[in-house]
Amino acid sequence: QVHVVESGGGLVQPGGSLRLSCAASGIIFSDSSILWYRRASGNDRELVARISGDGKTNYTDSVKGRFTISRDDTRDTGYLLMNGLTPEDTAKYYCSLKVPRWETLRGWRFDEYWGQGTQVTVSS
Repeated sequence: QVHVVESGGGLVQPGGSLRLSCAASGIIFSDSSILWYRRASGNDRELVARISGDGKTNYTDSVKGRFTISRDDTRDTGYLLMNGLTPEDTAKYYCSLKVPRWETLRGWRFDEYWGQGTQVTVSS
């Protein structure tokens, strides 16, 4: 059974920092891509950052230069370091793991597993 658990959210003042963690079990973590999403109240879900199994990273424009996604495959854990937080970063943050698998007839497929989310609130 696959478990994905986010942690590290909380209340922080503008300009502050938080580090979110995404711990997984039940999968081959090193093969997976890690994606961080967020959903602010009343908004659609937004992909914030992703890191592939080989360490390639992508960020949405609004967080470039402030957020850093990383992974520690020895701990089966992914991270999202968030610096220079603003009230616009307030949202519930979710971790998703995309795990590849090979099917003989269909080729590469991806199973996606989600955590329950962790709330980040940026306010003075």
